[in-house]
Amino acid sequence: MSSARGTIVAIQDADLELDPVQIGALVQPIVDREAEVVYGSRFLSGRPAGPWLAIAANRALTAATNVLFAARLTDMETCYKIMRAPIARSLRLESNRFDIEPEITAKLLRQGRRIVERPVRFDPRNRASGKKIGWKDGFQAIAVLVKYRLKKVQSPKSKVQGR
Repeated sequence: MSSARGTIVAIQDADLELDPVQIGALVQPIVDREAEVVYGSRFLSGRPAGPWLAIAANRALTAATNVLFAARLTDMETCYKIMRAPIARSLRLESNRFDIEPEITAKLLRQGRRIVERPVRFDPRNRASGKKIGWKDGFQAIAVLVKYRLKKVQSPKSKVQGR
């Protein structure tokens, strides 16, 4: 994200489970200066469609995130993460697979960023349609969360103006 241009960065999974039309509503709290970071939550409008095991795994990873970082998220593994560009550039991401989701969230929370969530519509895929995430990725997510919880992180709030 170091080469991101513009003032707002929108991250959307490329797995065809979300309609990009939703990005406008997610960007609005940032434009209105109500938030620096917005996540699209698949759980704010009730139980989303999808396999119960995937939903349970997401709930468990989100619960672990909330415990480790004293947060109150409903969907850490969300496919939509929107933030001001200087914040995105400050993250210095290292991951390049499914572990990118917990890394982004952990680093934002360690920086003291408040994450605002908004509901999104979601059309889940299954293995037959190309879904690739598996149980090993869940264990990797936990390892990433613990790593960034224990790792000393310099807060860029004094260096980066998010507004």
